[in-house]
Amino acid sequence: MAEVRPTVIREEKVKTVETIATKMRESQTTVVADYRGLSVAQVTELRQQLREAGIEFKVYKNTLARLATAKEGLTELDQYLLGPNAIAFSNEDVVAPAKILVDFAKKNDKLEIKGGIIEGKVVGAEEIKALASLPSREGLLSMLLSVLQAPMRNFALAVKAVADQKEGESA
Repeated sequence: MAEVRPTVIREEKVKTVETIATKMRESQTTVVADYRGLSVAQVTELRQQLREAGIEFKVYKNTLARLATAKEGLTELDQYLLGPNAIAFSNEDVVAPAKILVDFAKKNDKLEIKGGIIEGKVVGAEEIKALASLPSREGLLSMLLSVLQAPMRNFALAVKAVADQKEGESA
């Protein structure tokens, strides 16, 4: 039987801490959630929803996650790193992880949003839930586009009305 050396285990832990720290640093939004009480099928469904949105959902030992928060200067997050946790990391969409996890928690009361990091700032569950109520990036862009199009649309309608009026007068 091969003996596992403590230095090998330590090197793996150091790599894991570095991985967590990098993910916390690079992600737009990081959400810590307690998944205790969810069935395997429910966790699989949640992972699938998150994966489809490009969000990584991992379970790490709290001690390793706390070492990563210390490395990144985010020790305020440590208060949420108690008990069985899973951490969602999103590098692209700020709103998506909060929206998916909060919606899932509404249907499955066993999932508890604890807190997280939004663009480098540690926040509590209430801020995560408030973020989830915002429209997605695509929704915000769509709203912006319609606001920008409104003056041009109104101008085009006014020009058409003037043209129709002139056409009516000449007939």
